[in-house]
Amino acid sequence: MAHARRKILCIEDNRETAALIAEELIDHGFEVSTAYDGREGLLAIMQATPDLVLCDISMPTMTGFEVLERLNEFAPRLGRIPFVFLTAFANRDNELKGRRLGADDYVTKPIDFERLVYIINARLAGVARTKLLPKPAKLNDREIEVLTLVARGKTSAEIARKLRLSKRTVDFHIDNARVKLRAATRTEAVVKAAHSGLIKP
Repeated sequence: MAHARRKILCIEDNRETAALIAEELIDHGFEVSTAYDGREGLLAIMQATPDLVLCDISMPTMTGFEVLERLNEFAPRLGRIPFVFLTAFANRDNELKGRRLGADDYVTKPIDFERLVYIINARLAGVARTKLLPKPAKLNDREIEVLTLVARGKTSAEIARKLRLSKRTVDFHIDNARVKLRAATRTEAVVKAAHSGLIKP
């Protein structure tokens, strides 16, 4: 018995980009629908709940952040839908804002489709994947303190002033935590620490 194809909704105001994404994902066996602005996207989610949402951040009428905020309001009724932002800018503030709202991942344009498909599959398999995660990392009190401040959007220099440490020491603690959490970036370290309940942003 064949598995039903997983449904992806792509909310992207650039029709050419949306068509390209849809074509690539259909080639990889997904069922794809598109919406060309945030309101249309929200309506599509309400009408037929997708398995995962890809959403551009910078859109007229309603930004990707606003779509996710509204989606969070409906979440109790719809259940948890994996949400991946598409963005032309690799902006750390935007990424942290999206993570706080509950975004699962970020893909920067121009889109690397191999990476996009990998992320979609990983997010769709999220429940199974969490069972395979290694034992949670143990962070010391200072690493927890520093990462909590990173999660609140503080820079290394601001954290150094607040904790009366040198910036180099702060970066050292962040790097240590990052290595323990097997994270490539400090943002990923924050997300992993928050998911593991090690910090409360």
